[in-house]
Amino acid sequence: MHNGVYIADSKRTVLLHETGHVPVYYFPKEDVRMDLMEPTDNVTQCPYKGDAEYWTLKVGDAAAEENALWSYPEPFDICPDISNYVAFYWNKVEHWFEEDEEIFVHARDPYKRVDAMASTRNIKVVVGGQTVAESDRPTLLFETGMPVRYYLPVTDVRMDLLEASEKVTRCPYKGASSYYSVKGFEDGEDLAWYYRYPTNEASKIANLVCFFNERVDAIYVDGEVQDKPVTRWSKK
Repeated sequence: MHNGVYIADSKRTVLLHETGHVPVYYFPKEDVRMDLMEPTDNVTQCPYKGDAEYWTLKVGDAAAEENALWSYPEPFDICPDISNYVAFYWNKVEHWFEEDEEIFVHARDPYKRVDAMASTRNIKVVVGGQTVAESDRPTLLFETGMPVRYYLPVTDVRMDLLEASEKVTRCPYKGASSYYSVKGFEDGEDLAWYYRYPTNEASKIANLVCFFNERVDAIYVDGEVQDKPVTRWSKK
């Protein structure tokens, strides 16, 4: 949906998986409001899919979104036949839905799982040489390709050491997250987060606080310090 208008609505979408990329929805042209699309001169080449042609999206009085969608009219033989399909840049369209549920960031990968499990393990988080959280009732979140995350009840967190941040991010699997910074810690900005209204799949972590394993001094599980994972959030 864009500017209050459904620009594509299909039961025949193709979810294209490509190494190193998030999944992308491709829509049959018959299920897209191509009358709202204006062809452009832009052409790009993908070594695996071929030459892509582009359209600009223009709906009503909304600003035009240049090169918002693309198609591969003659895809290479190694690529599935997507010649009659188009795909949109996610951030150039206002709203995306699967059935009647709005989704965010990118298409969900059916091969990715998010599992939240209650635990009685003792979790201790140390930041700036002091314990900022310790709990015997964490919820452990297991997400494909990610380190285990430890979500802790607010009552087990030194909230007096945290201050609310204006930062908000979205995850297609868990929802919108808000952040806390740790006061008086050089690398304390946006060090912890929580989901006020997580997706149904992640409902068990609602309003629980989690810290970046990669950036705190240490996380202890049952008294054993954990190795720091290396991710895109690791200290530079």
